[in-house]
Amino acid sequence: MRTSARLSVAAISAALVTSAFGGSVAVAQDVEGTIEVHGSSTVYPISTLVSEKFQAMNEGFGYTVGFEGTGDGFNQYFCPNVSDVSDASRPMRDSEAEICAENGVTWTELKIAYDGMAVLTHPDNPLECVNFYDLYAIFGAESNDIRDYAAATAFAQELGSTNDLGSGPIQNTAPGPESGTFDSFAEIVLEGIAEERGVEGDAMRDPVPPAWTGAANDQVIIAGISQSQNPSVYTFVGLAYAEEAGDSVKELAVDSGDGNCVLPSAETVSSGEYPISRPLFIYPGLDNLEANPVIVPWVDFYLSDEGIASVVETDYVPLSADELEQTRAQWEAAKAGDESALNARTWATAE
Repeated sequence: MRTSARLSVAAISAALVTSAFGGSVAVAQDVEGTIEVHGSSTVYPISTLVSEKFQAMNEGFGYTVGFEGTGDGFNQYFCPNVSDVSDASRPMRDSEAEICAENGVTWTELKIAYDGMAVLTHPDNPLECVNFYDLYAIFGAESNDIRDYAAATAFAQELGSTNDLGSGPIQNTAPGPESGTFDSFAEIVLEGIAEERGVEGDAMRDPVPPAWTGAANDQVIIAGISQSQNPSVYTFVGLAYAEEAGDSVKELAVDSGDGNCVLPSAETVSSGEYPISRPLFIYPGLDNLEANPVIVPWVDFYLSDEGIASVVETDYVPLSADELEQTRAQWEAAKAGDESALNARTWATAE
């Protein structure tokens, strides 16, 4: 990881102070140096805001936060030992962990927030709620030969839906395979139906135009929906981007199969009522903590009360108090070289 930094002994000792309430309060640290973060476009706003706050406290601190997608973050930056931290909207795959191991990259998986994946359509679409069958008919593996919404509606109704998905050709802009949102959507929404139907291989339809234009940039995806000439157009993005888009798009309620249509919100994601939600992570590289001493105070600040407030400030869903304390404990163990925290999945579990 090609970074250089200077951090005084006093600054290291002042990285965090423990408040009387058991939380952590960030203090100025006189950090000089840079950090390089790549990966999830979903986590990008959180890590960017954290870095902006940290820079305001440390004039000599610089940062790069990329939004290439979770997969590219791991495969092109983090596991080849190019970046210091990887942002992720899904857990690291075993195949990615193997690449990290081959390159001598040690990591720990820190859960930092939750996010709902909003299903979006054009504001003029009269549909208010979709179910997993509808989404499978549009985005699932068996829809490769389905080119228009009349055929998608027929297939969805064959599966058990009663909705009318509209008319016209299927021409959606949606996350591509490099995106953790793509992977999470497949896992949560599509894989169960594909397995029940005996479909082998990927649960997603081939993400190729014209039915599917893949994009790593969520703003491009939003524009593809809001600017569509056909109101029968659908996609999925992180909830924060959907909320930011406002009335230019329409958020659809989702029925996971119990007949209850639920709109995504911080409350329904946190409670588990909204069926398409996932945790978000950061992965600090542990082999370069001495070579780049910016990493430790940056992650310390990220998990401090002020840093972690960036989750809510960027419209994501915070961890419970117990989960946050578990994440903080895992990071403290990782810094200390505790083997139980090295190359370790998140310690934080949902209540």
